[in-house]
Amino acid sequence: MERLWLVRWQLLLLPLLLLLLSNCEGRESELNYVTCGSLVKLLNTRHNVRLHSHDVKYGSGSGQQSVTGVESADDANSYWQIRGKPARPCQRGSAIKCGQPIRITHMKTSRNLHTHHFSSPLSNNQEVSAFGENGEGDDLDVWTVQCDGIYWDRDEPVRFKHVGTDVFLGITGEQYGHPIRGQREVHGMSTPNQHNLWRTMEGVFIQPSQEPLRHDEL
Repeated sequence: MERLWLVRWQLLLLPLLLLLLSNCEGRESELNYVTCGSLVKLLNTRHNVRLHSHDVKYGSGSGQQSVTGVESADDANSYWQIRGKPARPCQRGSAIKCGQPIRITHMKTSRNLHTHHFSSPLSNNQEVSAFGENGEGDDLDVWTVQCDGIYWDRDEPVRFKHVGTDVFLGITGEQYGHPIRGQREVHGMSTPNQHNLWRTMEGVFIQPSQEPLRHDEL
């Protein structure tokens, strides 16, 4: 009789255990994704430099705020916030889907990653700048995340394709002189290749409850 009672309890507890395990697995997978509102550093995996900007304007082309790549891992000017496109914000904490249009906003200056039909100063590719005021610019601030799977995985390299001009955010190694000596030129490239792969590094990752998932160096 006692053995029969134990078997019944096991049968009752088994569905609950399976439900708890599935919730844990789902929660663990959520933590692997880049989410809307997250503040991140983006590393170019080919050249090992982080996407960077500062209040230094190009001396040619558009004259807008320059965007570069830097080797330093602890520069606060390398933080960018992941946001939705104009008039269509993404839900804070929601996982960013592969192919989703986003804006990438510089934390320090509140200008958006931007490109347009100007030549970049060193490589003669397409100039990439930071544009706008207080997080608002125009339609040329929108990029799509190109990745495998359904969502943007934090540990996987992705590409950013510009919606307006179809170029890929990239670096090919050209270095600036004074006043930003040693920093790399960031530009738009017409074809996908090893020079336009990026991976998230340090940052604050927002979950659906609007609490940070991870907080590194900020």
